[in-house]
Amino acid sequence: MSISARGDRAWSDEAIRRIEAEGNRSADTHLLAVPVPQEWGVDVYLKDESTHRTGSLKHRLARSLFLFGLVNGWIRKDTTIVEASSGSTAVSEAYFAQLLNLPFVAVMTHSTSLEKIALIEQYGGTCHFVDDASEVYEAAERIAAETGGHYMDQFTYAERATDWRGNNNIAESIFRQMEHERFPLPDWVVVGAGTGGTSATIGRYIRYNRHPTRLAVVDPENSAFYPMWANPRETAVGKPSRIEGIGRPRPEPSFIPAVIDTMIQVPDAASVAASRHLTALTGISAGPSTGTNLWGVWQLAARMREEGRQGSIVSILCDSGERYACSYNDDGWLAERGLDPSPALAVLEEFFEAGVWRES
Repeated sequence: MSISARGDRAWSDEAIRRIEAEGNRSADTHLLAVPVPQEWGVDVYLKDESTHRTGSLKHRLARSLFLFGLVNGWIRKDTTIVEASSGSTAVSEAYFAQLLNLPFVAVMTHSTSLEKIALIEQYGGTCHFVDDASEVYEAAERIAAETGGHYMDQFTYAERATDWRGNNNIAESIFRQMEHERFPLPDWVVVGAGTGGTSATIGRYIRYNRHPTRLAVVDPENSAFYPMWANPRETAVGKPSRIEGIGRPRPEPSFIPAVIDTMIQVPDAASVAASRHLTALTGISAGPSTGTNLWGVWQLAARMREEGRQGSIVSILCDSGERYACSYNDDGWLAERGLDPSPALAVLEEFFEAGVWRES
């Protein structure tokens, strides 16, 4: 073994130790019970991923991607880390790059929230902007090639970087935290898909452990994921998502349709409405992708009521609404984009008052 090779291994060993130590210092995220009418017989929970150090579900993914890159020898001392990300993944990867003293470049569209851009820069990252979401892949590959860096490519590696059998992944954590609840095995786990990594991990974990739980994936309007699942023999085509962090203009390699039991398309305005309804109901501020999750949760809860079934539903609080003060939580910003959450909010209010789902 050459001296340089031994040096690379020594640096890699220390990098892995730092990441493992960071994970060991982090307590698990809370599983929050959402207050719903007792007579429903349906208990609802949110896995609060906003409490990670970098404030979102993507903290888990970034940790896994860095470890995956290190053990494969793709990340070395002084490697420039490059990612195609609309925000939260980039925030988390910037944090881990800073932990390892590595330069980081995030490729994203100009529409990314200012709050997320500021967080990336706070962790020492650099933002490279493109006009259209379809351009992020090529731009990230080009920057990685020009810098001799490593393109993390979350959309390809998310489903394989996480151990779906356990090892404290999000699925194992959910089922462990549910053990003492009234209905410990959820009827449904509801998640969105950005890379597809979370749904792949949870779906595989459910099947591996032979749980009766079903997996529902919610998808914003115009995303390519739903048509890919609904018509697997046809080429799915979508548009850039207006809900940050989920939905894609093209099918991504990490999206595994076969582990999904059902998909629910969610109007973008309904995602905003559901996140606002959560704040009114609980005082918890959450981003629009959490609203997408909840719109699916409440539809499934309504279906369970209609069928006379009791049970539990678990979903994810992806990140805090504080990251969207200048966007989804701004009525003027919504109006400019033709998003009116009022009709969907009325649906939710009637559902909670009368127990009837009347989506028009």
